[in-house]
Amino acid sequence: MADGRLFRTGDVVEILGISRRQLQYWAQTHLITPSVQTPGGHGRYTFEDLVTLKAAKRLIDAGVSVQRIRKSIRALRKILPAVDRPLAELVLVATGDVVLAFQDGVAFDAVSGQEWIFEVAQFQRDVENWQNSSRTPETPARVPRARGVHRFRERVRTA
Repeated sequence: MADGRLFRTGDVVEILGISRRQLQYWAQTHLITPSVQTPGGHGRYTFEDLVTLKAAKRLIDAGVSVQRIRKSIRALRKILPAVDRPLAELVLVATGDVVLAFQDGVAFDAVSGQEWIFEVAQFQRDVENWQNSSRTPETPARVPRARGVHRFRERVRTA
């Protein structure tokens, strides 16, 4: 349906199930502005605008603040300069007030750019390489232990 059709405010409110006031607030605060202005000053929304609005609504419904969404959009534009409209062009997921962006099979924090997903198979190879490099013929393979586990086990045994 990305046929160039423009949607009026009333259409957007009905399609997305949001209030007119909420849509106006998002436009006034530059969260999401209509792509087209009529000569009379009325906003008209493209299908891409609808996708952006739907993404913003889903993030808000998931508990992400409008301020966090704005901050994420600004950061994503810096991190990914080829992406003009992050809410419409990227897959975004909310976890608490953190927004994760997915691109090319990698997930990263939309604000910091920090990668959140890593390849488990590669990590396993890294651990095996570490084990092999730190093992001598007399020393059996070592299993890395998480910090604090040893002390916790000692406390459990003495209790």
